[in-house]
Amino acid sequence: MASQVLGLEEETGPNPGESELAVNPFDGLPFSSRYYELLEQRRSLPVWAARFIFLEQLESSPSGVVLVSGEPGSGKSTQIPQWCAEFVLARGFQKGRVTVTQPYPLAALSLALQVADEMDLTLGHEVGYSIPQEDCTGPDTLLRFCWDRLLLQEVASTRGTGAWGVLVLDEAQERSVASDLLQGLLRDARLGNLPGDPRVVVVTDPALEPKLQAFWGNPPIVHVLGETGRCPTPVYRDTVPTDRVEAACQAVLELCRKEAPGDVLVYLPSEEEISLCCESLSRDGGSLEDQGPPPRVLPLHPGCGQAVQAVYEDVESGARKVVVTHWLADFSFSLPSIRHVIDSGLELRSVYNPQIRAESQVLRPISKCQAEARRLRATGILPGSCLCLYPKSFLELEAPPLPKPRVCEENLSPLILLLKRRQIVEPGECHFLDRPAPEALMQALEDLDYLAALDDNGDLSDLGVILSEFPLAPDLAKALLASCEFDCVDEMLTLAAMLTAAPGFTRPPLCAEEAALRRALEHVDGDHSSLIQVYEAFIQSGADKAWCQARGLNWAALYQAHKLRGELLELMQRIELPLSQPAFGSEQNRRDLQKALVSGYFLK
Repeated sequence: MASQVLGLEEETGPNPGESELAVNPFDGLPFSSRYYELLEQRRSLPVWAARFIFLEQLESSPSGVVLVSGEPGSGKSTQIPQWCAEFVLARGFQKGRVTVTQPYPLAALSLALQVADEMDLTLGHEVGYSIPQEDCTGPDTLLRFCWDRLLLQEVASTRGTGAWGVLVLDEAQERSVASDLLQGLLRDARLGNLPGDPRVVVVTDPALEPKLQAFWGNPPIVHVLGETGRCPTPVYRDTVPTDRVEAACQAVLELCRKEAPGDVLVYLPSEEEISLCCESLSRDGGSLEDQGPPPRVLPLHPGCGQAVQAVYEDVESGARKVVVTHWLADFSFSLPSIRHVIDSGLELRSVYNPQIRAESQVLRPISKCQAEARRLRATGILPGSCLCLYPKSFLELEAPPLPKPRVCEENLSPLILLLKRRQIVEPGECHFLDRPAPEALMQALEDLDYLAALDDNGDLSDLGVILSEFPLAPDLAKALLASCEFDCVDEMLTLAAMLTAAPGFTRPPLCAEEAALRRALEHVDGDHSSLIQVYEAFIQSGADKAWCQARGLNWAALYQAHKLRGELLELMQRIELPLSQPAFGSEQNRRDLQKALVSGYFLK
């Protein structure tokens, strides 16, 4: 089998002169010249040396599981899915298609675009993606990139493998709740006993390899060597700077003045600091005219939406790219042109405390695994650099070895609701790579009971079944259902969408005019009413990007909220729940909205 699959591209070798004769086996059309250009680049990736052995292990693995271990930037996320598609093609598509999970929706979208280009196929046809509020797939889709939480819902609903023959769980070292639970459910299902002879490929960083190997019962492992080239020695600062944004900006400007070749990747803890850094660099970039064209500054965070693809585009006139990001790009979004890394060594994460039933933003050191992944971003043939905006002792004394599992830091109520809805397994019996604290599981069950989502036997009540249908946190879903009783559905739909989507405010105002425009959007009743007012003003502006920019608002986040609101409205109509006319601003609506919110958030 492996030799048959391997021949797919060897027969269509990288000879542009044969492009008129060679036919793409996935769509039956001749390969374009761009396919051969990209094929040359793909063959230079470190992961390509492991191609044959990977296909052999995928075919012959006794358990149906293959573990792939390799450093970031080696090409695993783009090449492994394509080889799995070739494997399924050699089977004649008789045993399902290929699904690839990513811990972040933005990563799934970006990889689908990149892989469709490399395979010379049409996005939305043979290659597609599924992320919240956007399903770009069709009946001919054979390779699908998917947010892992969406796939978890699919696996739960079918109590099997779903419509895939090969499942690739990518970036397992990110330790998302959905990825950890998917592995537990699939291990318990015992792939050999499932119809269709499915395969599971778990892709991870070497740091998590021993844990995954033990969890899956010593499956075959494919080791991917790191990128050949010079890996820069980190340069540490003597002290942690008081102003991280200013220190990062000065480091970028200094690199530009030295005319050191290559693009720059800057790691800051939060989206607010990313926005401030981008604004500062864009403003100060004009002072570098003597060193050539000013750098092109690009943010990279979940609120960017499809604009994230700009980080992969070539810059005209030879300008340098400066990509400013956070933990999102620790392992995802490999950028070959990066030669310089500036690392703050910190991350801002949401952490849920079950004792007080509240989520807080925690600024903390990154793990040693993340720090090494960031340093490796600057590896290449050309000399690079890695500037750490912290002392070496800071990392050695305060950083944990691996990223903390998200299942130990998130509110588990949505997870328990899903397990109860599908009757997969009792929460206490479910296998996790790292089991959450018993009090966290018990608190999640108590919360669902207080929300009337459970009956006297601990099973889902009729209300709980309806709550489980909404892509919202259980308490927010309960508030939305309560709005049907209090005749404020229109306003609650808007608020639920705004609270669930990425933040519309990512930074403080930059000038007095912007601050005045933003103050005009504030509501005297507080943040919840202000969010509704911001959304309505956004819709009245025609979803205008210039309107958002003038007020320092995130257009992509507001547009995401708009799509989510439409999805929630459609779901309520399908369930035949009562709706209400808009009445925002009236005294009666104000009281009704408060009652609906208290119905869901009375525990807070």
